[in-house]
Amino acid sequence: MLKRKVIIDCDPGIDDSLAILLAILSPELDVLGITTVSGNVTSDVGAKNTLHALQMCSSLDTPVYEGEKYPLVRELVTAQDTHGEDGIGENFYEDIKDINIRNNAVDFIIETLHKNENVSIIALGPLTNIAKALQKDKEAFNNMDEFISMGGAFRVEGNCSPVAEFNYWVDPHAANYVFQNLPKTIHMVGLDVTRKIVLTPNIIEFINRLDEKMAKYITDITRFYIDFHWKQEKVIGCVINDPLAVAYFIDRSLCSGFKSFVQVVEDGMAIGQTMVDVADFYKKEANCIVLDKVNEKRFMNMFLKRLFKDHESIIDLILGGI
Repeated sequence: MLKRKVIIDCDPGIDDSLAILLAILSPELDVLGITTVSGNVTSDVGAKNTLHALQMCSSLDTPVYEGEKYPLVRELVTAQDTHGEDGIGENFYEDIKDINIRNNAVDFIIETLHKNENVSIIALGPLTNIAKALQKDKEAFNNMDEFISMGGAFRVEGNCSPVAEFNYWVDPHAANYVFQNLPKTIHMVGLDVTRKIVLTPNIIEFINRLDEKMAKYITDITRFYIDFHWKQEKVIGCVINDPLAVAYFIDRSLCSGFKSFVQVVEDGMAIGQTMVDVADFYKKEANCIVLDKVNEKRFMNMFLKRLFKDHESIIDLILGGI
């Protein structure tokens, strides 16, 4: 199997941590490095949380680069009310020692794109690192294969304001800069599709009968997240946005959408909103594929099979072999 080379840019974060598990445990991907950015938590905390996810996959040799600490313009607002003070459910795991977290995520992104052909980027957090790299060396992105961004919302309400998705809301200036300057089409994996990806109590009960170590980690880090979703949205379970972006990169048939010109509102009461010109008012060339449909059952089947690969037959039995 020819593996696709990827950089994972993220802000772990509970659902980012689950996405890292999926990426590392998917044989289709060659993860060249993981870069962190401030969003759910600060970039330094996110880097430490990345190591815990990598440890679960016995993949601590995957390089981790700490990235930008602050948005381009606005003050940083984190989501520790959603993800816990430590970003992973207030488990407060001990730091993993003897593993070097590297600096200069922006330089790593640029150098990796220059040195390798057909590298893709899966961005799961605010786009600060990507915008900084673009500002520093736009030419490097001509070598990039594809760019996937978990962010934005089209027809659905936001998750941190009436209209904005969190990642783009945290750094709207970076998000808009990337949308207007990236020399590749952006695949926007937004709330229209990710909101349908819910890790339910039934699924958590199921995985705890499959693999004690992996299931315990997932159960522990999502418990806080589940409590938040019930208090905030009366959802039984938790929405796991970021793994869908990884899964879609691997299997395009999981989601579908349409091409459109998109810009991100940088200021005012609609800050962070993705303005999708679906009616082509601006007559501008499409810069984005906006996903609006997802097969959530097929996603969950894929997700569980990658994380619990020794139990594929029982996963098919329980989930209906989708």
